[in-house]
Amino acid sequence: MQTIFIHVKCELGQAYDVADKAVLEVEEVSEVHSTSGQYDLLMKAYLPDGADIGRFVTQRIQTLEGVKDTFTLITFKAFG
Repeated sequence: MQTIFIHVKCELGQAYDVADKAVLEVEEVSEVHSTSGQYDLLMKAYLPDGADIGRFVTQRIQTLEGVKDTFTLITFKAFG
């Protein structure tokens, strides 16, 4: 499994709705946190090894109603 983190900028007033949709509709998303700063949400997702990360983000996350922009972080190793 590969872990990725996706920062999500939402349309004004849509952060809670986007978070709810991500948890309910996108099975690969394991956690959604509200954040301060440039982005509204931080999503943690687990993808199968070899999965097309770009396709997942563009087709499953960016198409959620209320999503304005994303920034994806790909992880290499978990410590602890």
